[in-house]
Amino acid sequence: MLKDAMQKALNEQINAELHSAYLYLSVSAYFESTNLRGFANWMRVQAQEEVDHAMRFYSYVNDRGGVVTLTAIDGPETKWASPLAAFEGALAHERYISGRINDLVGLARKESDYATEEFLQWFVAEQVEEEATADEIVQQLKLIGENPAGLFIMDREMAGRQPGADAAA
Repeated sequence: MLKDAMQKALNEQINAELHSAYLYLSVSAYFESTNLRGFANWMRVQAQEEVDHAMRFYSYVNDRGGVVTLTAIDGPETKWASPLAAFEGALAHERYISGRINDLVGLARKESDYATEEFLQWFVAEQVEEEATADEIVQQLKLIGENPAGLFIMDREMAGRQPGADAAA
């Protein structure tokens, strides 16, 4: 059985993960509007991954006899100055989510909730991958700079991302 503080924090994380999905769908829409459909695909896949993360938390709360309480999802940003700005925003968001996961681990330790701490270790590792992938794309976009040919080549590569596939591949 989950303690009240842990149940509340996990419910808040469900909301945060769903907000992440909403944010990445918004970035995907931005890329669609700029004819960068490969980048849009990458973000749609990322949005689905975030929904999957929310559902992991959802199932876990239920498995532990808790009650899932869904709350309103804040509207995401809708405009970015460039593909680089969009991915810098994504990287900052992933760092924010990493901080939230770390706070959950800290709460699990404080509550002596070893099962939840173990459950969260998957997310700790996942966030390392999420940050590294977003940072790699940011660094590549910085190298490309204002070069349209480089951007189109990268867009073509981003189109190859499939759900469940390693984003860095």
